[in-house]
Amino acid sequence: MILQVDAAAPGAISAGDTAWLLVSTALVLLMTPALGFFYGGLVRSKNMLNTLMMSFASLGVVTVAWAAVGFSLAFAPGNEWIGGLGHAFLMGVGVEGGAWGPTPHLLYAAYQGSFAIITAALISGAVVERMRFGPYLSFIFLWSIAVYAPVARWVWGGGWLGTLGALDFAGGTVVHINAAVAAVVAALVVGSRRDYGRAALLPHNVSFVLLGTGLLWFGWFGFNGGSALAANGTAALAFVNTLLAPAATLVCWMLLDAFRERKITAVGAATGIVVGLVGITPAAGFVSPASAMALGALVAFPSYFAILHRPRTRLDDSLDVFAAHGLGGITGALLVGVFAQKAWGGKEGLLFGNPGQLWTQVVAVVASAAYSALATWILLKLIGLVTPLRRPDHEEARGMDLMQHGEEAYSRGEGAVLVQPR
Repeated sequence: MILQVDAAAPGAISAGDTAWLLVSTALVLLMTPALGFFYGGLVRSKNMLNTLMMSFASLGVVTVAWAAVGFSLAFAPGNEWIGGLGHAFLMGVGVEGGAWGPTPHLLYAAYQGSFAIITAALISGAVVERMRFGPYLSFIFLWSIAVYAPVARWVWGGGWLGTLGALDFAGGTVVHINAAVAAVVAALVVGSRRDYGRAALLPHNVSFVLLGTGLLWFGWFGFNGGSALAANGTAALAFVNTLLAPAATLVCWMLLDAFRERKITAVGAATGIVVGLVGITPAAGFVSPASAMALGALVAFPSYFAILHRPRTRLDDSLDVFAAHGLGGITGALLVGVFAQKAWGGKEGLLFGNPGQLWTQVVAVVASAAYSALATWILLKLIGLVTPLRRPDHEEARGMDLMQHGEEAYSRGEGAVLVQPR
């Protein structure tokens, strides 16, 4: 996010900037249900509702955590590591403009909250089909406070990584690397699915995967474009780069599929789009359109081959959160240090005479990943001391929908949604 001080009187509000941030907040909020459909289509039918609920529940649990204390820890006055409690329960957060720009403080808090919501939901892709719903809710509540808020502080809230000069326009480190590393740790702590490595665990509805992808791309224009925090040229640049980079990734992904398999898969195409969106996120407002396309092309390769390799490992990162969001975020964050230009709103990167920016990006990637890994492991172990993290094998075999929610996504043999008032 670009924090800016408007030239108008302190507290002044711009109607145009406020309108754009209102729309952007709604677009980012849409991304969480979209993620649910993207993830849901990739799991087996007996786990569809549970996978959807892991995203939808974040809309409630993380929103409450963010309003209660998360926003304050990330953005209230404090130190370079953590904010104070001056904005707990949104105290002192009104409708005036400020350092974030000529938009209401309350709206800025909501926009930031929409990022916290989807970041926590992203983690679910690594533990779907076996993690118990109650412990999952406890985890994302605590994680959004203890992990997401501090990392957001470090990069966007006046913290030490921002002071160091790390560039993260819309969440390469704060959102994607943070969530993806947490996902790997969660997959390791919770353990593999009972059928992992012994049976084909195939997507049950590729149409939902494509639907979720399309809605994610649509929402991502608010994710990246809104991160300018104003309706200005930077927003336009981020908006256009959010179109160009995933398009380049998609083309590269389809070519890789065609070369390797002689077929272009729909799941592969959808995954390529998401990887491209992740890759451009940290760079969207700092690189030229040409560089955005180059970044989009480059980011395809590590994620593509990591997804091919992961089933051969013992890591059951069910929906390849790390390969898509982790490697996509890492590659994008590092390439900011290569392609960024002062003329396009950033600082000069490696290609433009400043190799130090690449080193700064390395520090930001390593610091955010290390903290996320350690804190996530501690949280899950503490929750595991209180309650089991996963269902027994026989309940997992019946499906998480019935065992966790008492409902099914599809009636037997008909494919219709069951309506079960509770």
